[in-house]
Amino acid sequence: MPNDIINFTPPFNIVRVSHLEWIVTDLGYSKEYYVDLVGYHLEEETKDALYLRGMEELNHHSLILRKGDVPKVSYLGLKVFSEDDLDKAFVFFQGLGQSVEWVQRHAQGRTLRTTDPFGMPLELYYEMDRGSDILQKYHLYHGARVQRIDHANMFHNDVNAATAFYVSQLGFRVTEATVLDKRDSESPYMATWIHRKGGVHDFAFTNGLGPRLHHMGVWMPSVQDIIHLCDSMASNGWRDSLERGPGRHGIANAFFLYLRDRDGHRIEPYVSDYQTVDPDHPARIWNLHDPMRQTLWGQAAPRSWFELGMEFEGLTPKPASLQAVPIIAPD
Repeated sequence: MPNDIINFTPPFNIVRVSHLEWIVTDLGYSKEYYVDLVGYHLEEETKDALYLRGMEELNHHSLILRKGDVPKVSYLGLKVFSEDDLDKAFVFFQGLGQSVEWVQRHAQGRTLRTTDPFGMPLELYYEMDRGSDILQKYHLYHGARVQRIDHANMFHNDVNAATAFYVSQLGFRVTEATVLDKRDSESPYMATWIHRKGGVHDFAFTNGLGPRLHHMGVWMPSVQDIIHLCDSMASNGWRDSLERGPGRHGIANAFFLYLRDRDGHRIEPYVSDYQTVDPDHPARIWNLHDPMRQTLWGQAAPRSWFELGMEFEGLTPKPASLQAVPIIAPD
């Protein structure tokens, strides 16, 4: 398996994944789904966008839902450590030959738009407007009480190249990985979970047609909130949106649920992963066909979970460089 050398002094410092922007076809539906049902806090609403945040987040938004004709993912938002890091990021990506431009974004300071070497659109910023502290304003809690954004998981056509770039160039660290045979030191990655913030992951890359967004992971206060969300969706006409779970992953130890809205955007409410702050924290390596990797307990993932993802704007996905058949639930 690859042994990418971690860059502990990257050319600029990323703090964490911060926010995503999704294109949705119906803002009324999206507001009902993500605010009333899932439990985001609606920080601001305009004629063409909803700005959402979790109950413990102070940033103005961690999910932007923007009206458009075709559902897409506009970009992945990353927070950097300082204003200087924005200028360093500009130089770094320009040196790679990637497009770089300063863009204006609502409720944000200077924002750099670029792409990684695989075409994924990234936007980096340091400052964002802050909302009021609502963590202990429990009368505002509703739905499943979303707390914060945690990660973005992508299908990727070249998991090994993507992992090498983010680890050896940008200082991400691998916490978990899937290989075809962990007894073979040359076995390539089939999936990786990488982080900057000290959790299990900010990004994950899974072998498949890509790059495409598989899902955004959001942290909930408790297992009971996820169960409550299942009950609410089943009793309120949204049962078809329940794609997978609840259950527990072997990877990340996450208690999970996967939802897909009618535009095809997928979200993972989850709890129970673990801390990886130590710089020498060892990665957990799994065999692809270990049934406890994907699902420690619960039903195996349906075919849709392996095949359906959201395209990024301006990026045409490519077929995966590796071929393997995961464990799929019977149709």
